[in-house]
Amino acid sequence: MDTPDRIAKLFSDCKDNGRAAFVGYVCACDPNFNTSLEISRSLIDNGVDLLELGVPFSDPLADGLTNQLAAQRALEAGCCQNDVFRLVEEIRKFSEIPIVFYTYYNLVFSQGVEEYVARSLAAGVDGLLTLDLPPEEATDLVEVSKAKGMKNIFIVAPTTPDSRIPTIVESASGFLYYVSREGVTGARKDLAGDLAERVGLIRKFSELPVVVGFGVSTPEQVCEVGKAADGVVVGSALVNCISENLLTPDAIPQAIGSRAAELVAGLTSA
Repeated sequence: MDTPDRIAKLFSDCKDNGRAAFVGYVCACDPNFNTSLEISRSLIDNGVDLLELGVPFSDPLADGLTNQLAAQRALEAGCCQNDVFRLVEEIRKFSEIPIVFYTYYNLVFSQGVEEYVARSLAAGVDGLLTLDLPPEEATDLVEVSKAKGMKNIFIVAPTTPDSRIPTIVESASGFLYYVSREGVTGARKDLAGDLAERVGLIRKFSELPVVVGFGVSTPEQVCEVGKAADGVVVGSALVNCISENLLTPDAIPQAIGSRAAELVAGLTSA
């Protein structure tokens, strides 16, 4: 049975509707499994088009402090790989939203590439964004993913030479992720001035949708990115709703849903 291409359908629908897709990031099982499930439900109910789930890892080198602490909370709550897969399975009981794992290669390799891809697909995952795996070293993962129907999302950075973009594009599927700023994840006060130019350059090499993330944190920034890209990724601004409400965890789903709705509204003016 073929895996449904939820990612392609999403971007096709958004293109037909003349808007960018809203991608929301949270760490799986932060601050615990049950609350994380309700957070996911709230994000979906409040307009998030694609859910990017961080897989808790002890050494998240691409993440800023906000997302590092989110992973730490999940691990301290006892989250393991089985819980992350189970979270996706539970989300699939009420939603067909595209889901992408934001993960690190140690977590994939240690389980076995073929086994990890198979388990992810069986749970309902649509794509893998493996932060520390460059396309030059990703042959095993890309080949297994292609054979099984999993998408592999790769990152293009502001420092990526133009000559290297074709190599990234060749291995990528689903969409391309452009990092709007150098450094790690985290909210920023402003966006890069050459954002539209860089997205336009990437599009010369690939017809894949281009999403932009790292630092997007306000409706105004969502609007600006939405004018240039096919998708807008917001992470830390959502994750902060969790850390700000740890003393009243029952309030977290509503708080993060309200924040998501405010940010998604930025797309209507894009």
